[in-house]
Order: sequence, then structure tokens, then C-alpha cells
Amino acid sequence: MKIIRPRWEFVREPDGLDMLRHIEEAGRLCYKSESKITEESSSNFVRNAIKAGHYSIIEHCNISVRIITDRGVTHELVRHRLASFSQESTRYCNYSKDKFDAQVTYIEPTFKLSESDVSLLKHIENHYMCRLDEGLTPQEARYFLPNGLKTEIVVTANIREWRHIFKLRTSPKSHPQIKELTEGMLIGFQKVMPVLFDDI
Repeated sequence: MKIIRPRWEFVREPDGLDMLRHIEEAGRLCYKSESKITEESSSNFVRNAIKAGHYSIIEHCNISVRIITDRGVTHELVRHRLASFSQESTRYCNYSKDKFDAQVTYIEPTFKLSESDVSLLKHIENHYMCRLDEGLTPQEARYFLPNGLKTEIVVTANIREWRHIFKLRTSPKSHPQIKELTEGMLIGFQKVMPVLFDDI
């Protein structure tokens, strides 16, 4: 059994300045003001468009991230239907195999695990492995795996939807586990893509 921290990374790091230029080109078409495009005009144009609520133009750029978190968090993420998801499948992944180090991996929660919590997780892992040894398929044995199970997911969404995700999932009312993850993601997005997420 292993317990790891959640983490995320860009699948391909976005070029924030190129995104701003792309959005400006699309947005200026609406006003037929393409002649006003300069080397420095995109930041102000996009900032003003966001401030004015002209969000449709930021839908022209997509961002993909690879997230390692628990299954409880991914159950919340996949509710954002204006995104695409590819997730590690407990139907087909057999955690008794070498590529999983022949063990079940859990995500460290935002609270401190007690000794009895860790014992329970070890017991679940043992039971899962025993049931596989007894002939259950991975899709049957997954019945015993908890929401704290580590999973990997690739999420692709346009900038407007990422803004929506961050506004909902970094709020004080969001679940602590997803809030911890998305707060770190938001900081990463803000560093790589100026203007687009600065007001969140």
C-alpha cells in the first residue's frame, strides 16, 4: 500500500501570449477592428473583453492537464460537462500487477490519517488482492475500492470552462480535497497564462 500527494501538470504547457493573440484575432473580427492589432494590444483587449463579459471569444483556446488525485475528486470534476475526460479505469486496471507496483495507491487527504485509518486502507488492499487471487476480475474487485483510491485523469477544456471550474472549485464551499488541488492549479495557470485567470 502506498499513499501519495495529489498533483497535476500541463499535458503540453500552453503559450499564454500566443493564446492572447489568438483570442484578440477572434474577438476583433466581431467588431471588424483587426487593424488595431499590435504587438502589445492583446493583453488589454482580452482583459477588457473578460471585464465586459464577452466570454465567447475565450472559448477558442483549449488547455489539457494531467491530474493525479483520488476518485472522489474526479467524480466532481467530470460533472463539468463542457470538458473532455480520459481517466484510469478500475474496470481494466489490475492493481496486483507490476505496473502498479503490485499495490493499491491512495491519495493523502487534507486531514491527518489515524493509525486505524491506515489499517483500514491496508485491510481493503489485502481484501482486494485476495479476491483477485480467488478469481474475481478487476472490474468485479473494484467494488471494494474506496473514493480515496489514486486515479489519473486528463482533462481538456476551453479557457471559459476552466474559469468556471476554478470559480466553483476554489470557493470556500467546495470540498477540501478538490479545493486544495484547484487552488494549486489556478496559481499554475496564472503564471503561464497572464490576464486569462488573473481576476479569479
